[in-house]
This record gives sequence, structure tokens and C-alpha cells, in this order.
Amino acid sequence: MSTSVSAAVAAALLPILHGRRSPPASRVPTIFRRRIGPSPRLFSSSSHSFPILTAAAMATAPAASDAGSKSKLLVFDSKEELAVSLAKYTAELSEKFAAERGAFTVVLSGGSLIDALSKLTEPPYLESVDWSKWHVFWVDERVVPKDHEDSNYKLAFDGFLSKVPIPPGQVYAINDALSAEGAADDYEACLKQLVKNGVIAMSTATGFPRFDLQLLGMGPDGHIASLFPGHPLVNEKERWVTYIKDSPKPPPERITFTFPVINSSAYIAMVVTGAGKAGPVQKALSDKQTSSDLLPIEIAVLQDGEFTWFTDKPAVSLLQNK
Repeated sequence: MSTSVSAAVAAALLPILHGRRSPPASRVPTIFRRRIGPSPRLFSSSSHSFPILTAAAMATAPAASDAGSKSKLLVFDSKEELAVSLAKYTAELSEKFAAERGAFTVVLSGGSLIDALSKLTEPPYLESVDWSKWHVFWVDERVVPKDHEDSNYKLAFDGFLSKVPIPPGQVYAINDALSAEGAADDYEACLKQLVKNGVIAMSTATGFPRFDLQLLGMGPDGHIASLFPGHPLVNEKERWVTYIKDSPKPPPERITFTFPVINSSAYIAMVVTGAGKAGPVQKALSDKQTSSDLLPIEIAVLQDGEFTWFTDKPAVSLLQNK
């Protein structure tokens, strides 16, 4: 079960961290070697060159985020290896933020991302992660009942949340009894209350909420969250959460975080696999761009954080020197 967001309920209950129960810098540039999982190939950043090397026998350890943004591209030989590395990455960030802040704010997306989190539901992470510190949110959600097959909540609950002991009051699902507009307003009100109560941090660089980790995916058209190519919502600069009633991908009614919130994250893990994503990956990681034709994935540029691509070989198959 989860918390169905209600601003009034949140205001009353959040001081005790409980709620009502109810169902790049994405450009990848100069390499530095870093140990991070079962032998991915590693690209990393601070300039715009794009050399490629094979990094052997790496085991992850996410570094503290320094001022400015960093980016890395990891290429794995299999989905299994990707999942192992993503679990270690997430668990170490959980430990870091639980120690520093007493809370770990995690944003989920839909699609194949939930499958990639499978290793967190197994030993050693099932026992070693301090799940009581987790607060779980969605970068976007379809405005459907929580038991509907299109629900990102249902996908996450069935594949992940039902298998780990996160307190139900710290899982923040949308209020699916509301309209798309009402659900977006309600979710934003909940986030603002959580900021006020110190659960969610605020970015001093942007003035928007700073989630500890956003675990995201990308569509074959380069969309992230429910921010689609050419749609006016990609230009939203004020709202934290907004809504869409004409999604080019069904179902049409959704709520979504805006780019100012996504780009204020401390860490983003962008999980992208398969040859069907190779075109947007190539475009996102290319130095040849113009502001007039940016895909949503290219607009995901952290202001002060660390952006890591978790990919496989088919997803990077169009990159030079792969």
C-alpha cells in the first residue's frame, strides 16, 4: 500500500513522516576511471571530447557530489550486470543520504526501470539497506486507478515495493480520485509540505526541490517522464508538478515532474537499454546540437549533481568508437 497524496492529510501527518494509506550534464565527455560494478565500459565527464575505453573489473562507489555537475556513461554486457551495478549504486547512495540527512528521497519512473531494480529485492540488499529511511515518489504517473495495468504505481508495487519493507506512509502515490489537473496540484502541494518538514531537500542553486536520486528511463522518441518532444510542457519553468491531457503515448492523461525539478536532482541514474533507444542516445551524447531540435533527454542537464547513464551495447551502438 502507499500514501495517496492529499495536502491536508500530508500537513497533519508529515511531522511524524507518515501519511494516509491507500492502494546532462547528460553530455558525456574526458574519461576518468572509477570502479563501479561488474565490468561495464565507462565514459565520464568534464569536457566535450568523447573517447571510449574498456574499464575492467569495476566495483561501484558513488562519490559525494561536488559543486557543478558530472556525468558518466556505463555500458554493460548484459541486463543482469546492469542490474547488479544499479543495485550497488542505489544502496550506497541510500547509505550516504540516510547518514547525512536521515532520509533518502527516491524518484521512480515506469517502463523497464522497475525490472532493473530487481537486485535490490534480494540479498544482501534486502537485509542491509535501511528501508525505513526511504521516501518514494514518481517522476510521472498515469491518471488511472492504482490497480490499472497502465499505472506506474502498480508496476512499481508488483515488481519492487511489495518486496521491500519501505514504510507504506513513505510511498507517495498520486490521488487517483482527482482529475489530472487536481492530481498534479495535490502532488505538488505534498512535495512542498515535505520540503517544509525537511524530508525533501531544496536546491540552493535552483530554488526547486532537490531529490537525492531520480531513477529514470527514456522512450524511443527521447522523452523522459511525461515530457514529450515538441510538447509545450518541456518549456514549463515555474511549476514543480504539472499535467498533460494529450499525451502522444497512451493513456492521454498524466501528471509529471517538470524539468526544473528533474534538473535539480543530486543524482540521476538514466537506465536505457536496447537498440530501439540508440538514436536518442546518439543525439543526447553528441556534441553537434542546436537548441531548436533538442529532445527532452537533452534538456535533462543537472545544475549541480551527478548524471549516470546505465546502458547496454545495443543502446550505444550508434556512438562512434563504440
